[in-house]
Amino acid sequence: MMFSRLMIAAYLLSSFGPIWAQEVSTQQVTTEPVSSNTLTHPLAIAAKERLAHEVRYDGRYISIPYPNGDVPENIGVCTDVVIRAYRTTGIDLQKLVHEDMKRDFDAYPSKRIWALSRPDANIDHRRVPNLQAFFKRHGESLDITQRAENYLPGDIVSWMLPGNLPHIGIVVDEYDSDSGRPLVVHNIGSGPQLEDMLFAYKITGHYRFSP
Repeated sequence: MMFSRLMIAAYLLSSFGPIWAQEVSTQQVTTEPVSSNTLTHPLAIAAKERLAHEVRYDGRYISIPYPNGDVPENIGVCTDVVIRAYRTTGIDLQKLVHEDMKRDFDAYPSKRIWALSRPDANIDHRRVPNLQAFFKRHGESLDITQRAENYLPGDIVSWMLPGNLPHIGIVVDEYDSDSGRPLVVHNIGSGPQLEDMLFAYKITGHYRFSP
């Protein structure tokens, strides 16, 4: 895979850890349906709207309101792209994840990974492993394949970056003109970007969640 843009994040504080950079393709794109019966998913539309926002990559722990809380709009990480896109469609992942963790805390990796003993509505929904657990429990957990046509607009994909760093993004309804792969909206260090990076890293999860 040829890459044309170097994505660099200087640091990721506290509970998120550092982010690794990798170049990804930003070839000319085209918008077309995956098939004749595939309609643009509202989440894909909301994800592309995130591209209009300037966001500095900053994952520090910040106390935020509950429910419907958010960190300052000019900062964020990969999970905040997903959270804010869903919120545009009327779905508050902060509330949904927090309530589910209160019901079954042991179903989430917070105790194992972060040595927590109870839910924390300020940060739980902003952690990729927690979103993966939530989507597995309440959405569709789909097969992980190397077939681009299996990834539809509005799908959520998670990856493992070099250094065992989890990452997450949203598949949209635009496609790389050379590879034909669907593009992804994600934040890997330079704010929300639209890129041909679906198979740039090891995929660890493929989900659909439309309550």
